[in-house]
Amino acid sequence: MKSIAIITARGGSRRIPGKNIRDFCGKPIIAYSIEAALGSGIFEKVMVSTDSREIADIAMSYGAEVPFFRSAAASDDYATTADVLAEVLESYEKEGRSFGRLCCLYPTAPFVTGDKLRRAMRELEERGADALMPVVRFGYPPQRAVVIHGGKLKYQYPEYERARSQDLEPLYHDCGQFYICETDAFRRCGSLITPGTIPFIVPEEEVQDIDTLSDWKLAEIKYRAVLEKGRM
Repeated sequence: MKSIAIITARGGSRRIPGKNIRDFCGKPIIAYSIEAALGSGIFEKVMVSTDSREIADIAMSYGAEVPFFRSAAASDDYATTADVLAEVLESYEKEGRSFGRLCCLYPTAPFVTGDKLRRAMRELEERGADALMPVVRFGYPPQRAVVIHGGKLKYQYPEYERARSQDLEPLYHDCGQFYICETDAFRRCGSLITPGTIPFIVPEEEVQDIDTLSDWKLAEIKYRAVLEKGRM
């Protein structure tokens, strides 16, 4: 089954200007995603979907393909990731190329490696699933969350007030790094998350949302720490 890695890298970024190509520990952050996809050896195509000539030039300098630019409809603030992926697949199909699986890989995911992508793909195949999503366990049980009502604290879920943390069911959230999905399942569901999606559990030290400059600095600190441990 042929697979394609699609790195979604729109040009605009309000909170962190130039986010997708900003320097991260010595090179443009998008370079990490490109190198991971290429280094995995599991994709027939590694392409970047962008509306930016600058991003395209940098992406191609690191070995990715940019065979076409993203349309205006897929570049505005209302376009979803699914819209972008559908456009890419359709554009390739017009050229007579189709892919059985797609990997949506974010351009700000420096903790993703070729080995991680290979392991994820292998797990997907071995379990016979049609989709996979990396997840990380919440550092603190959300069941013990509190809310502020009238200036006072109350448990959001009072039934867990006296529960021991170790007795609560572990909960997870999306890592925001990559997704792998069979193309037919993606089209059928209109989403990368299908009813048959399986988890790929990632340790907390290899996950960091990057929405602000403070997040960026924290991500670099965590990246260097993981690098020192020889895990990247």
